[in-house]
Amino acid sequence: MKNIAILLFILFSSNSLFSQDTYSVGNENHELIMEVEGELDLLWNIIDNRYRYFVRKSDNTIVELLNTRNEARMYQWEYKSTLQNITGVPTFDLKFTLFDLKAYIDDYNLSQDPEYKTSIYKATPQLLFGTFGGVTNTPFVRNTTNAVLPQFGIELELLDGKRIKPHALFMQLRHVFKTHNFKFSTTELAMGYRFRVINATKFNLYAQSKFATLNFLKNTVADGAGGTTTVSETVFDIPFTFGVGAEISVSENSFFTISYNELFAALLENNGNFSTNITVGYKLTL
Repeated sequence: MKNIAILLFILFSSNSLFSQDTYSVGNENHELIMEVEGELDLLWNIIDNRYRYFVRKSDNTIVELLNTRNEARMYQWEYKSTLQNITGVPTFDLKFTLFDLKAYIDDYNLSQDPEYKTSIYKATPQLLFGTFGGVTNTPFVRNTTNAVLPQFGIELELLDGKRIKPHALFMQLRHVFKTHNFKFSTTELAMGYRFRVINATKFNLYAQSKFATLNFLKNTVADGAGGTTTVSETVFDIPFTFGVGAEISVSENSFFTISYNELFAALLENNGNFSTNITVGYKLTL
């Protein structure tokens, strides 16, 4: 139990490990971490394998937030009345966790001081729409002549727009067209993950992986009697194909894109042809 408490302490306070100071609370002295600092401060630590939370008011008075049990082992929620008496802000749904207490006190400090700098980051999801076209030799499909086929597609990408986070998820729909030399075509719906290795304002370089694909295949093959037959098939894979790409800013909300896809796959076998899956496209913020 002690080891678990120490691990949780490290996980939840990695940004505050070096800001511990000694504070006097009643007749006790405690080493506490300053989690929120403003009109109302939030301090905390793990003491005797138990999370303990404290608030410091503007007059430097430190009050412990309690959530004790009565004889029937029911929680008393004293912390709710303590905070509501101090702030005047309702606490009906407030949970006794570091995250929730931090959010509550952070909101209160912001309401008291317009220049207060919040310590809580709130994600702002951003959706991008892109179109692309290019060529591919379908490296994971039997292609004895290494024929190159045209392809076209669209995609939606979800990322954190506020801080232009490097992580993103995308959904992609693309169609590979058959040619005279290779009568194979597919319509593919894919889910993937993208990580921007270089994440600058004007230029991004990323690696990506498709972790789930659904393909509607059509392939014209010899029927053994001198003729041909068209085979249709629906295939779901978890291929983990990998590729690389780049984005070049055209305007504040749009990018020119180029990518080299299907370089290798974790769970699919290459059929002997090195990938020539190359696309160029255009992406804009919705």
